[in-house]
Amino acid sequence: MTRRRVKKITRAALFAAVVVFILIGLFQGEIKSVFQKGASICLECVGIG
Repeated sequence: MTRRRVKKITRAALFAAVVVFILIGLFQGEIKSVFQKGASICLECVGIG
């Protein structure tokens, strides 16, 4: 295989892995946790939290 083809396959595999992990997180309800933590960090930076 050529270098270019190996690069394309690697990129596609990494992209597929990212999509799978994002979907796993969504199905486990992690998005709520991420937004809650993000909001509390922002409030702490401003000095409200």
